[in-house]
Amino acid sequence: MSFTWHDFHGNLMHSSSTLNFQRGFATVRTSHGALTRFPDPAALLDHLHRGDAPADKKNTILTGLIESAKSNDRAGDCALTLVLLALWPGLDGVFRRSRARRLGQIDELASEILGRATAAIRDLDLSKVNWIAATIIKNVERDILRSHNREAARQGIQDEFDTDLHGGIADFVDPDLSPERLLAELTDLIGVDAELVLRVVIDGYTQAEAGKEIGLSEPAARKRFQRALKRLRDHAEQKS
Repeated sequence: MSFTWHDFHGNLMHSSSTLNFQRGFATVRTSHGALTRFPDPAALLDHLHRGDAPADKKNTILTGLIESAKSNDRAGDCALTLVLLALWPGLDGVFRRSRARRLGQIDELASEILGRATAAIRDLDLSKVNWIAATIIKNVERDILRSHNREAARQGIQDEFDTDLHGGIADFVDPDLSPERLLAELTDLIGVDAELVLRVVIDGYTQAEAGKEIGLSEPAARKRFQRALKRLRDHAEQKS
């Protein structure tokens, strides 16, 4: 039986309302000081989904949840579910963009995104990450795109952009920076084309799609993207 993206979300929401889950939440809640003020999972998720909640406070909460999610017990399963639900708006964006780019069958995409997100959460090295939510979302989308590109290459299909072939920005700036800081540092390196490069390399847009988002024609987007990559390569050569 295959599950739709909506089914997965419904199943996660249902599991968060069970008695077993509530007991797991009680354990997680008492293990991390940042969580003690939330009486139940609904209050916690409401806070994490609020746009006006401080980003650093959300990051602290997610850190505690991921620490718990690494354990293979009831509390660990509870924490994992809470992180997935907390990140759901971002994961939903990954699903919608991947579906629009036809990166796989719809039901397969849903399973792949959830599977990759689960692995990313449990394998995350918290000592090497600054912004948890942005890093997990970025890595899931990047890995899905790379997987699709590798499969396309095996089938002899040339995609418009392949991060494995063209390289990403990780060689030039820290990919764990916040999106705002990442844009600022890349702008220092390549100027006004930084947003175009980020949309292609990080967000997974094609050059044409990214160009349209920022008001460029397809030929102009391709030309400016290639020019930006050359600037990055020249910068790397000067440093070596």
